[in-house]
This record gives sequence, structure tokens and C-alpha cells, in this order.
Amino acid sequence: MRVGAFAKRNVKELLRDPLTLFFGLGFPLVLLVLMNVIQRNVPVQIFELSTLAPGIALFGLTFLALFSGLLLAKDRSSAFLARLAASPMTASDFLLGYLLPMLPMAVGQSVICLGAAVALGLPLSWNLLAVVASLVPSALLFIAMGLLCGTLFNDKQVGGMCGALLTNVTAWLAGIWFDLSLMGGGFRTLAYLLPFAHGADGAKAALAGDWAALPGHLLWVSAWAAALMVLAVWLFRRQLVER
Repeated sequence: MRVGAFAKRNVKELLRDPLTLFFGLGFPLVLLVLMNVIQRNVPVQIFELSTLAPGIALFGLTFLALFSGLLLAKDRSSAFLARLAASPMTASDFLLGYLLPMLPMAVGQSVICLGAAVALGLPLSWNLLAVVASLVPSALLFIAMGLLCGTLFNDKQVGGMCGALLTNVTAWLAGIWFDLSLMGGGFRTLAYLLPFAHGADGAKAALAGDWAALPGHLLWVSAWAAALMVLAVWLFRRQLVER
């Protein structure tokens, strides 16, 4: 009940800034349409919808890190968390209260992005539901990153790290715009040590119905998400004790 009440409060806080939410939902759609227009006007296959749509859907989830990080950082900078520190809520309760409102947003972002891809010519199939499900570990990953940054930094620093930096790192290291092998073996190796490329490849495998490749990608992303969430809880607990 404590977590549910806190999560409802966080939903209201998110809805107070509809412009940010609209940007998080709308910007990936603009990119999807733009890349599709470019593809229609070049003689070679560069941005095929079957690979572009899952990648853009993953890219859209990066904004979850910004939303969750800013919300937590602003609460830390005010007296709100200081007052709640006297309540029976634990560090896990707090972070779960920040996480829960983000999950419906993640599903909504994925559905909107894939729906737009269908409108642009992506074949409609049941595999699209698998794509949405395959993106849930990536959503948890970005939320965990946001909560970790929100625990460590103020809102301005979170805006820089979870905004421009994380979106660009994800776009390059997930292979959304190009095949990672084109950048050389070292770059590709680094990309696949991190979770972003696995998140994109998992979504692409789900769309293609490549069920054998899917578990490996999802496990890698899930392991990163779990590790970052555990770290965020540990650091947040230390801050509560210090308060």
C-alpha cells in the first residue's frame, strides 16, 4: 500500500510536465518518419523498417532514464524525501515507487512506435507483441540508469547525463543507424559488452521470429538491469541512513 500510494504521487508529478512526456513520445516518431522518408528516396536499403522500427522503439525508451532520474533528483533536492525518510518505507519501496509508473509508459511508447511503423508499411503480425515484451528488460535497464543517476546527481546533472549523453551513447552503441560490424572489431566488441546492442538485437530477433537468439540477448540486458537496480538501491539506502 505504501508503494502504491507513492507510485500514484509520482504519476501525478509526471503528468504535471506534459511537454516533456510529449517530447519523449514524439521525438522517436519524428526520427522514424524521417529515416523512412530517406529510405524511400535512396536506391539502396539503408533503413529497412524491419530493423529500424525495433531500434527506434529501443531508442525511445532512453527517455525513461531522463524522466525517472529527474523525478528522483528533484525530490532529493527538496525536503520531500527528508520528510519521507521518517516513514516506514525502505529504499526498495522508494525506488519501486519511482519504477512502477514508468512501466506503463514504456509499453505505451513501444506500442506507439511500432504502430507508427505499421502505418508506414511494416507488416502487421503477432510478432509485434513479442517485440513489445522483449523491450521490457531494456525499459527496466533505462529506468535503473535513471534512478542511479537521480540518486547520485542533481537535476541539472541528470539532464545532461540521461538526456544528451545517454541518448547518443545508446544510438551509437545499439547499432540503430548502422551495422556495428562496419565500425571494426574493437568497437563491436565493446558494444556487445554493454547492454544496448543486445536490447536492439533482441527486439529485432522478436520481430523476425528468431526465438533461438532471443533469450541470450534478453538475459544480458536483464543482468545489466538487475545489477544497476541493486546498485541504485544500495546507494539510496546509504543516503537514507545518512539523513
